[in-house]
Amino acid sequence: MARRASTGTRGLSRLSVDDLQAEIVRRGRALSKLKKQHAKAMQKVEAIEREIIANGGGIGGSRRLRFGGPGVNLGRKRPKNDMNLAEALQKTLKGKTMGVTEVTAAVQKNGYKTSAENFRTIVNQTLIKHPKIFKKIARGQYSA
Repeated sequence: MARRASTGTRGLSRLSVDDLQAEIVRRGRALSKLKKQHAKAMQKVEAIEREIIANGGGIGGSRRLRFGGPGVNLGRKRPKNDMNLAEALQKTLKGKTMGVTEVTAAVQKNGYKTSAENFRTIVNQTLIKHPKIFKKIARGQYSA
């Protein structure tokens, strides 16, 4: 008589080869069913995200990359700039001392385009990451 495997691996060690093969088949079917459910759910999520974007909302966080994959573009295009962010910040800060919020606004006013919802954080990370270019004058105050 075949015994049903428990969820733990200890129960599997007591099963016959036939029972193990049956368990593998059962788990394979369950996995296939779950993958289909996941694909349907992701289609619904992506439709909702497109609707949010169409209504002027944004999709924050990294969920889209984790689940939607790097090829999923839900209507948001990355703007093109003539120079990278570090160069734009250097040009903006040359001969001046500014706070992170100030330099974030100034670099955008000078023409740097971004669609990032967390652009201030990106600016702050760029300032910290390039100590040879940007000098920290005081807490949150930088110069080039």
